[in-house]
Amino acid sequence: MSKIILQPDFGWSKVKRTMKPAFTCCITALLVVGCASKPVKRTPLDPNQVEKLQHQHLANRLPVPVAGVSRQMLKDTWGASRSSGRTHEGIDILAERGTKVYSTTSGVIADLRDNRLGGKVIWVMGPAGSWHYYAHLDKHKRGLDVGDAIKKGDVIGYVGNTGNARHTSPHLHYGIYLGGKGRNAVNPYPYLR
Repeated sequence: MSKIILQPDFGWSKVKRTMKPAFTCCITALLVVGCASKPVKRTPLDPNQVEKLQHQHLANRLPVPVAGVSRQMLKDTWGASRSSGRTHEGIDILAERGTKVYSTTSGVIADLRDNRLGGKVIWVMGPAGSWHYYAHLDKHKRGLDVGDAIKKGDVIGYVGNTGNARHTSPHLHYGIYLGGKGRNAVNPYPYLR
């Protein structure tokens, strides 16, 4: 026969009683904040659109993506030094705040967001697996959403100086990536000349 040894209560029931209201308050606060914040919409890209884009050819000459800016006005800012040892993976196209930004290719809106470096940005998945990055926008075009099919020349946003460009003149940062989103950057300047 085994003995049952009773151990004294070291106050855990008191801790539980004290912590229960605090725990309940924290859970309630998390639920309120979670329900009040805008959910991030994650729309999967249509596999048929992606497949179709993969088989299209990326033109070696693309239109300038900013209204009123001619090819002759462009400056090649590719590869310039940036903070934290980075190099500039695109070109900056100066324009007045609010100037229309056009898509350089047909494609699909793959991402719309705000981020620390680029501010308000748009990623477009274009022909031949190319990805086109539009950054420092003042705003995205109203109604534009992830998964939307777009055509070359469609308005997608407006020039600004958001993100790490807050203290610079308004401009569009435009980048092209050939190895996937954010991978294998190539100089967009020759494509726009």
